[in-house]
Amino acid sequence: MAYSETNPMAEDFGFDIGGPLAAYWIALLRVITGWWFFHAGVTKLIEDGLSFTYGTMYMQGMTGTALGPIPVWMGNNLGWLIAPGVPLFETLIGLALIAGAFVRLAAFGGVIFMTLFWVGNAGFGNGLVNGDLMGLLLFATMMVFAAGRYYGLDALIERLDVVKAYPKLRYLLG
Repeated sequence: MAYSETNPMAEDFGFDIGGPLAAYWIALLRVITGWWFFHAGVTKLIEDGLSFTYGTMYMQGMTGTALGPIPVWMGNNLGWLIAPGVPLFETLIGLALIAGAFVRLAAFGGVIFMTLFWVGNAGFGNGLVNGDLMGLLLFATMMVFAAGRYYGLDALIERLDVVKAYPKLRYLLG
């Protein structure tokens, strides 16, 4: 990897994603993102248990968003799932990312949450690029770079016989 100070657009510059610095950085991002969601979920569990009614009210208020009537319908008809699901899934997503286990599956759940948050806050008073979009990008990064393989349990889980017998399971890991 080379960098030319006289020509910063030099073609011989490269970023080695397999290098130790990149591995540490991806693992750090995974753990911090996991803590963020774990903390959000555990706080809701401590305060409301499995009766987090704000999630239902939030979705009922998503009228006029890009998702149209879908979240409003969900808020009106799936409250029984949303109230316990939000704190429980936030906690589990956070734990999975912190441990580095089933990271792609957990990050996919995070992408769903963050997409709903991003579109749900569709006033976009700060523009399209806001904290919800940044969270969405963090979860997408965990999926793309298979962040669980960097100092996470997914690296060990992938060595198990069941994963070797069913290699498609690796799509949930990483």
